[in-house]
Amino acid sequence: MEIIGNGFLARHLRAIEGAHPGVTILAAGVSLWKNSDSDYERETALVAETIETCLRRGRTLVFLSTASMSMYGGAGCRGLEDEPLEPVTPYGWHKLALERRVQDSGVSHLILRLGYVVGPHVPANRLIPSLIEQIRSDNLTMYRSARRDIIDIADWIRVIDLLLATGTTQQVINVATGESVPIALIVDHLEMRLGVTARRQVIDEGTSHHISVEKLRRLVPAVGRMGFGPGYHRVVIDRYLEATSQLVNGTPMPPEPAGHH
Repeated sequence: MEIIGNGFLARHLRAIEGAHPGVTILAAGVSLWKNSDSDYERETALVAETIETCLRRGRTLVFLSTASMSMYGGAGCRGLEDEPLEPVTPYGWHKLALERRVQDSGVSHLILRLGYVVGPHVPANRLIPSLIEQIRSDNLTMYRSARRDIIDIADWIRVIDLLLATGTTQQVINVATGESVPIALIVDHLEMRLGVTARRQVIDEGTSHHISVEKLRRLVPAVGRMGFGPGYHRVVIDRYLEATSQLVNGTPMPPEPAGHH
C-alpha cells in the first residue's frame, strides 16, 4: 500500500503499509474547518495529481474526507453517505467537491468520511488535546449542543485494514463509531481523569450531528464486535491520556466486552 502524507493519520497507517497492494491512500491535505484559500488550492491540486497518477498506474485511490459537523451538520441530516448533502462550512463544501472530483474522474476509488480520530501524535489543535489545554488553563469554552464521534487510532487502523481487505470500491463510507457523544460528557471524563475541574463558559449553541455506520457494519461485520457503543469515548480518552503520560486519576478503562453496543 502506498501512503501519501506525513501527518498524524499517515504516520499510523504505516502499521499496515505492507498490506493491500495496488492501493494508494491520500492522507494529506487540510483537516480542519478553518483554512485559507491557498490551503484549499493546494489540496485540490494534490488530489488532481494523485488521481492522474492512480489512473496511469492502475491503482485504487482511497480519499480521506470528513464526517464532521461541517459535512453532516445540516438541518435534518441523518449522516448517511448516499443522501443529498448541504454542508454547513466552506470546509465541508470543499471536501464534498473533492469527493465528486474523485468520483467523476473514472479512477478506481474509495471515499472514506472520517469521525474524530484520537491517538498519540494527534496535532495539538485537534479536539482532545485542545480540550485538555483549556481544562488545565482553567479557561474552557463549550458549545452546549455540540457532539463528537471519537474513535481511537488503533481501532481506526483496524477498521481501515478490514475494509480494504473486502476489496470494496466506488463507494463513500463513513468510518466512525456511530456514537455521537455530547461534548459535556467528553469534558466530564477528561476532568475526572486529569484530576482538574475547569471553569466552563457554556455557549448556548453548537451543531449536533450524527454519523451513520450502517453501511460500514454491512461491509465489515467485525465492526459490530469492536466495543463501539455507550461509554466507548471514555476508553478512547483513557488510552490517549495513558499513551501521552497524562493519566492522573485511576487506571485506564478496559475495552467493552465483545459485541457490546
